Amino acid sequence: MHNPVHPGIILREDVLVELGITVTEAAKRLGVSRVALSRVTNGHAAISPTLALRLDKAEVGTARAWLAMQSAYDLFQARALDVPPVRSLAAA
Repeated sequence: MHNPVHPGIILREDVLVELGITVTEAAKRLGVSRVALSRVTNGHAAISPTLALRLDKAEVGTARAWLAMQSAYDLFQARALDVPPVRSLAAA
């Protein structure tokens, strides 16, 4: 699996830039703070379920799709961490 792009970067490049909307304007339309949306669009914060629902209502994809992208990104990042040894819960 390749390293997925942070969904906030996708939001910035494929949605906001394409629509010609600034982060400030998008934050107003979505009802979130500019700082919070900026953190997401710069890849420093995750797309939350609440933001995903707001994006869905704003007609820029579905909440499920945004959360799936975030989950794929998070899972890839977690797999890159050095996880301590784990034993099966089913084994006696």
